[in-house]
Amino acid sequence: MGATMQENHGAGGSIDLSQFYEIFFEEAGENLDQMEQMLLSLDLDTADDEELNAIFRCAHSIKGGSATFGFADVAELTHQMESLLDKLRRHELKPSPPMVDVLLESSDALRGLLARHQGADGPALETSSLVERIRVLASGGAAVAAAPRPAPPPVAAPAPAPVAVATPVILPAAPSADGSRRLEIHIGPIDHAEQADAIVELFRDISGLGTIQAMPVADTSMRVFAVETTSTDSDLIDLFAFHVAKENIRIVDAASVTATNPAAVLEDASFGLFEDTPVHAPIAPPSVASVASAPVSPPAAPAPVAPESAPKPIGKAEPKPAAQAAQLESSTLRVSVSKVDQLINLVGELVITQAMLAQNSRALDPVVNQQLLAGLADLDRNTRDLQESVMSIRMIPMSVVFSRFPRMLRDLAGKLGKKVELITHGEATELDKGLIEKITDPLTHLIRNSCDHGIEMPDVRAAAGKPEQGIVTLSASHQGGSILIEVKDDGRGLNRNKLITKAREKGIDVADDITDGEAWQLIFAPGFSTADVVTDVSGRGVGMDVVKKNIASLNGTVEIESREGKGMKVMVRLPLTLAIMDGMSVRVSNEVYILPLSSVVESFQVKPGEINTVAQGAQLVKVREEYMPVIELERVFDVPRNDFTNPNSIMVVIEAEGSRVAVMVDELLGQQQVVIKNLESNYRKVPNVSGATILGDGKVALILDTSGLIRRSRH
Repeated sequence: MGATMQENHGAGGSIDLSQFYEIFFEEAGENLDQMEQMLLSLDLDTADDEELNAIFRCAHSIKGGSATFGFADVAELTHQMESLLDKLRRHELKPSPPMVDVLLESSDALRGLLARHQGADGPALETSSLVERIRVLASGGAAVAAAPRPAPPPVAAPAPAPVAVATPVILPAAPSADGSRRLEIHIGPIDHAEQADAIVELFRDISGLGTIQAMPVADTSMRVFAVETTSTDSDLIDLFAFHVAKENIRIVDAASVTATNPAAVLEDASFGLFEDTPVHAPIAPPSVASVASAPVSPPAAPAPVAPESAPKPIGKAEPKPAAQAAQLESSTLRVSVSKVDQLINLVGELVITQAMLAQNSRALDPVVNQQLLAGLADLDRNTRDLQESVMSIRMIPMSVVFSRFPRMLRDLAGKLGKKVELITHGEATELDKGLIEKITDPLTHLIRNSCDHGIEMPDVRAAAGKPEQGIVTLSASHQGGSILIEVKDDGRGLNRNKLITKAREKGIDVADDITDGEAWQLIFAPGFSTADVVTDVSGRGVGMDVVKKNIASLNGTVEIESREGKGMKVMVRLPLTLAIMDGMSVRVSNEVYILPLSSVVESFQVKPGEINTVAQGAQLVKVREEYMPVIELERVFDVPRNDFTNPNSIMVVIEAEGSRVAVMVDELLGQQQVVIKNLESNYRKVPNVSGATILGDGKVALILDTSGLIRRSRH
């Protein structure tokens, strides 16, 4: 790492920090998400040190990266948050609801500030009122603090552009006979003892780096260490810069200065390092994990801040954030989605090639070609394992979506004056990344709808014999080849008469004797709303119709169950539209179709006399005392039939959306893995078809939409 950083210095005298922007913004977003979740789950009465330390570290990491890139507005706000959190974790203040509120508001403001630095349009955000509120709350602990800390100076506002870094000027240290050198490392000013502690931990964690010993110093804003090492000064500075700003580091020969007068070294006008570098807040970078691996995160760039009143001893026994972060970083890898998609496409082509080889090998003599067939069997197994592993890369747990709703519901309930608790189930249920991104907005609207329309005011609930606190339940589970997402509340439910009245006011022709299920479907009419008062939460004409449209675009369905006075449940079913799936190949005349194997229940042979024709030409077949609708694929797709001597005689029972139908085919060709090709982007949307695939012989086969076929049978 030191060599790499040194090359950057030597080549042009500066480092282009823009290459680290994307990493910083991603890590800042992750830290904000983590901080928000921990604040929402924080028990104010029994908050433990680890919870508060974890929240503090999130703010600390964001502050470090923002100062590095010159994002002074972000650094200033996070510095104030850090001051408040620091007093909380030191037990100088007790956590309170106003503190949680202002920290959550600050989190929102930080997202806006970071978005602007990423190039988003919009007016400049004013954070001075937030900063002042945080200062007022933080000052509440001044009376019990060991010594009041002066307010930090304002951070200068440099332009958010890559910072030019000049070549450092370091006093040379003479090596000893064995190659090791005795140095004094002067660090200061620092605003947190953890920065110096991290330097000590580096020597403990990195074997061969050398030895380090803290030396006494009068100024608590400084640290002086006696070091014996074989590393070069440049390597040491590059290593330390992940914890302390480079302009706050001074390396000298141990013989040239003693620890009794370290201020003489630190009082150098330019501090002897970066004469051309603007000064920012002294902070750690977004991720200290890079110290032990690779220079992924940029070095921090600081500005003086008042010293701690009581710095912690160097050898304290606390969790080691640097070591923990290094372990976390080594177990993860950031990869562009486009690279994953390219990998999936290549594996898909491999699956097609493997299917072609398997089909062509069926004509081979198993005795003569035993070794070849054994190799093809191994290829089949390995290809299946490979595609499962590759597909799992795009699978993301629903917790990624669920995690954003507790905060949203908390703010919305507070705005409406309601008491609402969110309960989630099935967070580990996985869904394809593409679907995860597209299902977030519909779920957001459904949860807002439950809170606004469903959950009653506390006094109304109490009068009805309900607990004052309403419950919204969000769950996800796999059902066959689909994922079922349910949003349920214990509120007032839907009023049948009110829905019918509203529908008629909208000009919708509604009969009085419609079923409850048909009445609930009325809320999906465009612009339909049951809100009596138009607010900024609901009743703006953009409602459930948009939800249904968005879910339908994903080949999903929406169903509603409701009991007046008891609550309502919205069920969203989505297909697991992955790039590769297991399918059942069936033949109809000369055409081959693919049924998703997850939807296939059973198959059986049927005689023509066992099929009954009912009203309007619909057909039913009896399967173990149950009558099922019959779907003839040759009629659905107008398949020409040349051989009339071999009529359909095989039924394949498929299941989707809680219903079953029997599909009539000529022949079962077998089970195989198929690569899903998007038919809509290459041709156009075809009813009852979810995609296409290339068979082993090079022909194209349509993948049937089982949900569409079942909906067709209902009509």
